[in-house]
Amino acid sequence: KILMSTQPGYNFSTSTFILTGFPGMEQSYVWIAIPFSSIYAMVLLGNCMILHVILTEQSLHEPMFYFLAMLALTDLCMGLSTVHTVLGILWGLSNDISLDACIGQSYFIHGLSFMESSVLLAMSFDRYIAICNPLRYSSILTDARIIKIGVAIIIRSFLFITPVIIRLKFFNYCRPHVLSHSFCLHQDLLRLTCSDILFNSFYALGLVICTLLLDSVLILVSYVLILKSVLAIASQDERLKSFQTCISHICAVLVFYIPIISLTMVHRFGKHLSPIVHVLMGNIYILFPPLMNPVIYSIKTQQIRSRIQRLFSRKRSDK
Repeated sequence: KILMSTQPGYNFSTSTFILTGFPGMEQSYVWIAIPFSSIYAMVLLGNCMILHVILTEQSLHEPMFYFLAMLALTDLCMGLSTVHTVLGILWGLSNDISLDACIGQSYFIHGLSFMESSVLLAMSFDRYIAICNPLRYSSILTDARIIKIGVAIIIRSFLFITPVIIRLKFFNYCRPHVLSHSFCLHQDLLRLTCSDILFNSFYALGLVICTLLLDSVLILVSYVLILKSVLAIASQDERLKSFQTCISHICAVLVFYIPIISLTMVHRFGKHLSPIVHVLMGNIYILFPPLMNPVIYSIKTQQIRSRIQRLFSRKRSDK
């Protein structure tokens, strides 16, 4: 049910919002739900496995794997923050959400996106120190310093988005309460309000510039310095070995930024495209990094791969 009113100043702050699944494909939701349920299961299991391996293997208690644990925890929380609305629609359980729940989901989605960007930046700093200044690696990235970096990442990701998210509670939502995706986004709620959104729009733009854009530039700079350091190594085998330690991180960066750039391009230049394309790109933006990161690090990182293989071989031998 879509709640509307023609009365000026009518406040919808306690209203219900309608989530959008895949327009025109409602009859196929059961079939669409099966792969989506499988994807969410892989997201949860894959990231839990990475966390379990890092926490239980003493040899992996190193800065590089601490940052990987932060990445896996971020991806796990992203999956948990959207699973109930996405699968709720596809399995026919519910397609509406209250304003408070919508604001809460929006807070976690955007906060976790900023957090993933921040963790990827921290991981690039880790690779820079490991390759460009290996003798001081353990003295620079101490456990205490890593804890401080983790706290700074959480504060940076969630504290600064609080003002714009809180303001959503007090807006007048005078337009039809139909959201564009199977989950709540800040910009989607702004589209439905008749209140003054100038602060939210510019503040959100500033946050994106100071986080996603700045982080991507700093990651690029770190890899320019890493490449310069690697090329200065005389032995070709040593060059290859040094650069291979960065492959997993480079893949994780691409997996995170390519969906964001693609979704932005679709929203900016794809007005003529089918709504299904917008919905699909939104789901790729939410699910692709949490799905692919465990796969990338399980395949490309020898220490993680060998521990996972040992874990499964141990389970088989127990049987």
